[in-house]
Amino acid sequence: MPTAEILTALAACGVVLLYIIGALHVLHALMNARTAQGAIAWIICLITLPYLTIPFYWIFGRNKFSGYVKARKADDARLRNLAAELRGSLQVYEEKDSTPFINAAERIGGMHPVKGNRLELLINGEATFKALFHSIENAKEYILVSFFIVKNDALGQKFQDALIKKANEGVRVYFLYDDFGSQKLDHSFFAEMRAAGIECHSFGNESWLSRIQINFRNHRKIVVVDGQQSFLGGLNIGNEYLEGNERLGAWRDTYMEIDGPATLAVQLVFLEDWYWSTRDVPEISSVANSHPENQAALILPSGPADNWESWKLFIIEAAGKTKQRLWITSPYFVPDDGVLSSLQAAALRGVDVRILLPQKPDHRLVYLSSFSFYEQTLPLGIQLYRYQAGFLHQKVLLTDHHAAVGSANLDNRSFRLNFEITAFTSNPKFVLEVEEMLVQDFAQARPVELAEFEDRSFLFRAACRASRLMAPLQ
Repeated sequence: MPTAEILTALAACGVVLLYIIGALHVLHALMNARTAQGAIAWIICLITLPYLTIPFYWIFGRNKFSGYVKARKADDARLRNLAAELRGSLQVYEEKDSTPFINAAERIGGMHPVKGNRLELLINGEATFKALFHSIENAKEYILVSFFIVKNDALGQKFQDALIKKANEGVRVYFLYDDFGSQKLDHSFFAEMRAAGIECHSFGNESWLSRIQINFRNHRKIVVVDGQQSFLGGLNIGNEYLEGNERLGAWRDTYMEIDGPATLAVQLVFLEDWYWSTRDVPEISSVANSHPENQAALILPSGPADNWESWKLFIIEAAGKTKQRLWITSPYFVPDDGVLSSLQAAALRGVDVRILLPQKPDHRLVYLSSFSFYEQTLPLGIQLYRYQAGFLHQKVLLTDHHAAVGSANLDNRSFRLNFEITAFTSNPKFVLEVEEMLVQDFAQARPVELAEFEDRSFLFRAACRASRLMAPLQ
């Protein structure tokens, strides 16, 4: 057979093989896609263009972080016993203190609401990092750290120096970072920390497949000190979170400090992440002292290892239970149909639904996508605001009698793909503080009008709708 005919035959076999592989991927998409729309989109692309779609499916196609689930359920006696100790140490709510919303949040996140805490609202970077560095400086036994983004700039180096100083004093330090969010960090940054005895690990080391699966990110921002104090919220480690930047302006963000037993719940979330990454369990305390303020809090972890879409269910439950107000701040507003419908229903029954968004974008596709929701929100009474005094990055929720501060946004990543953490409370004092904070934020924002989308050029509106189609990948 001539060489040309052999090559043609091999090429034909290769094409057939690709279509067979594509068909196998179709079965996987059919059985595992998150939504019917997602399944249809993947199936059509895998059938028609398998040679282009298969690599993208490997990167974006999985909907469950199965390795994390297996690690969390592994028969590791130390992790299991420690988790039991931590849960047993929590001073849970009494029945009389509970509400249907709290009950639902407890079932959604798998954590009990606990009392005996002091909750402090930390507004913006200066207050946050002052409290954070003070707590680190006073650490006696261990420090647990987990951030999505860590930068090797002035603040990053100060943070690194603070941890190295404590490690040199004999404090155990465990440092977990997301390998996608912190991809610009070079090896020297970690080498200095490891040389001081700090244990540093990236999140997401299941296999070569998990490394190319950029979908699943640990978006949590957690610091735990001696099992007594914990911090969580929206700020990462980088100069802009303290000083803002030239293009976006001042950085508007919110953090939360917890002193008391709820820290053990935050600690348990870190332990599961750490165990997934290292198959090891740090030496930590399972007892936290109660604080006289006796404020109650519930820690709500969420992510792709959950049996259901926990953060999405929490938002829907908040919209369904509140009677007077639902105020949410998020830098990204790309709700799916379920969340959008719950917000619409709340507004239609007279709830004061407000969504505070940034005026300037840090991620162009997500920013454009938000405009496409104007027609489905504003006419129904949902009020959208654009923050004018810098870049809004905080993730805060406020209902009639409840407040939540955490790392989760109103987008597909937080609903389905990112590992997130949120602190939730019905303490009247803290709820009032959040209300006063948000009143000031809305005073520095302008209400959005429908004409801002309808009167724009055809190309802009088309770009917004096209960006929305890409929401699962944003």
